[in-house]
Amino acid sequence: MGDVVSYKNSVPRCSFCGKTERQVHKLVTGQGAAICDACIALCADMISDEHEADVDFNALKLPKPSEIDAFLNRYVIGQPQAKRTLSVAVYNHYKRVNMQAVDYAGPPAQSFSPDQPADGKRSTATRASNPYAGVEVAKSNILLLGPTGVGKTYLAQTLAKVMNVPFVIVDATTLTEAGYIGDDVESVLQRLLEAADGDVARAERGIVYIDEIDKIARKSCENNSLTRDVSGEGVQQALLKILEGSVASVPLAGEGTRKHREQQTVKVDTRDILFICGGAFVGLDGIVAERLGVRHSGFKAASGVAGSSDEMTVKGQRLLRHVAADDLEKFGLLPEFIGRLPVVSVLDELTCDDLADILTKPVNALTKQYGKLFAVDGVTLSFTDGAIEAIAKTADANGTGARGLRSIIEHTLEDTMFRLPEMNGIGEVIVDADAVNGQGMPKLLPKTKGRLLLK
Repeated sequence: MGDVVSYKNSVPRCSFCGKTERQVHKLVTGQGAAICDACIALCADMISDEHEADVDFNALKLPKPSEIDAFLNRYVIGQPQAKRTLSVAVYNHYKRVNMQAVDYAGPPAQSFSPDQPADGKRSTATRASNPYAGVEVAKSNILLLGPTGVGKTYLAQTLAKVMNVPFVIVDATTLTEAGYIGDDVESVLQRLLEAADGDVARAERGIVYIDEIDKIARKSCENNSLTRDVSGEGVQQALLKILEGSVASVPLAGEGTRKHREQQTVKVDTRDILFICGGAFVGLDGIVAERLGVRHSGFKAASGVAGSSDEMTVKGQRLLRHVAADDLEKFGLLPEFIGRLPVVSVLDELTCDDLADILTKPVNALTKQYGKLFAVDGVTLSFTDGAIEAIAKTADANGTGARGLRSIIEHTLEDTMFRLPEMNGIGEVIVDADAVNGQGMPKLLPKTKGRLLLK
């Protein structure tokens, strides 16, 4: 009797579910193993679920624009329009970051079935069901315009605080083209990486504030010389890629700059880094006025700008609200550079009332800071309303804005802070307008109720 031949093992089967080739729509075979389309889809679903779980875990907790604005109001006085603009811009930026992470995870895979259309028709149907499939939202960096001391840097710092992301401040005047003495553009990312404690993923979601951006405007043709403009137009060109989004090789801390050949570097993707550029742009209001046709007596009738002539010509900052890309280009910024800063916000010059509020109302107000310093020595520090008004008026007269408030307080309290640690029995220090104006000294009161201590 001959041997019985079995054809059971000759039929290809899925190594996972055991179905034969005739029982599935598609069977992918390999050396010693095979897998069907249903098992492929199941594996893709499992991987997609893991990706979605990772996305949910790593996603930034995104406050609403109104919540960001409310947080800024606790720390920053004035600038309501700028805070509103920044709240929306930051919300949209980090919403975009979270959306990209979700898109990377991808939708759950669908199993094949004989009644499904061909691949091309299926992808067309998918796009029809989701009209935004394949749409990539571009990054919107921010440009802040305004005189010195109005809070441009402080606004950027506070935004990083509310979003809980790494933050770094860079002075544009220290940057140069690659190969020249000074800091390369990559040093900006190196400092951000240090602020993130070396965590590349966290650094790639940080905020970079580039101050004095107006100082790298390209020089006028009238001032051209034989030397290259390595700290002006050259820096703008170098910043273009990292502003838009690219993968840069960043030297690790202590490894120097890319001028050194032997160094360890790490790849940093700048697509999700928010860049905020700020500058005073002295003279830009004149360029805007020339374009709009502003005269000393008001606007030309053909200017078409809303508002009365007197109202529009009181402050140059109001002219800045009508700034256009052509004005920035005429000032000296490259068109490509301007295009990478689509969100433009103008900060108003602070009034005396604003400066007085800055001294007392914010969570981190200056009077509270010095009060905390004195409290360490067991002394209560208080400022009279007249003192607050005198400090604000002095800063306004000096034209230093909020930046000059601390120096005025330091000058007023310098002698008191020098002598106070060696004095016993002092319970309170009162600063009045005479002390601020240099016509007297801060008053020292004993801990026990009684007479005023003579100085």
